[in-house]
Amino acid sequence: MRKSILAISLLAGIAAAASAQAQSIGGRYEVHGTNFDGSPYSGTATITRSSNSTCRIRWSTGSTSEGFCMLANKSFAAAYKMGNAVGLVVYELQPDGTLEGVWTIADKSGAGTETLTPMH
Repeated sequence: MRKSILAISLLAGIAAAASAQAQSIGGRYEVHGTNFDGSPYSGTATITRSSNSTCRIRWSTGSTSEGFCMLANKSFAAAYKMGNAVGLVVYELQPDGTLEGVWTIADKSGAGTETLTPMH
């Protein structure tokens, strides 16, 4: 019985931490990334929560792209549209709130990298 109560308490604590973590996603981020050919780019991104499980993201990196996103544990994913192209980026949430990711564009070979660092 004590083990069950301890396990339930532990799971509740993890769920609360995940919920708090999900709520901490949002705001303005500094963007640093590499294109498919390895050339660098930079700019800003803004993440805005749109529901209890989703958000909107907008990148300004010389051109503008927009998408929707979600956080699941330490994985943060966004689907986006840039012109006529659609893409996907998958980030890993770091303990300091930085998002480190890899992105691609539908039907194209290759991948780029991207880091979003919270702007304080």
